[in-house]
Amino acid sequence: MKKKYSSSTDLDQVSEPAAVYSKPNSFSSHIFKDNYSLIKKANEGVKTEVFYTLAEKINMPEKILASIINLSPRTISNYRDQNKDLDPNYSEHLLKIVKLYKLGIDIFGNVKEFSAWMERPFYNSDEKPLDFLNTSGGVDLIAEEIEKLAQGYPL
Repeated sequence: MKKKYSSSTDLDQVSEPAAVYSKPNSFSSHIFKDNYSLIKKANEGVKTEVFYTLAEKINMPEKILASIINLSPRTISNYRDQNKDLDPNYSEHLLKIVKLYKLGIDIFGNVKEFSAWMERPFYNSDEKPLDFLNTSGGVDLIAEEIEKLAQGYPL
């Protein structure tokens, strides 16, 4: 089911320095193979540019992404103006969302298809996957559901 993508659709093609210079697709240093590495990076803090690049890459308004990670857009803007990294809990949440979208793009083929799936209610429910992203555990739950889809389980 996995596909190869050009650099214009792959989240992990360009290294971290590109994020500083506002180039797209700057996630290679922000996608971790294990939770230990993700937590270590979260404890160091994540630059606000990761937030802005992700919002642009997944076509999500900054206001919505900010509310998902439980920050106000103004706070993130202030962090950027002060060249301050996000606190560990916000960094962890953001990194998990980056990882989730990378997984979703790998499974669904592109951001548009994955975003459409995130907006569809679960079977026999009014809840959508997007509704669960406001907690770290919710991001983990959605990642588990995507893995089940990849293995052929119906949701």
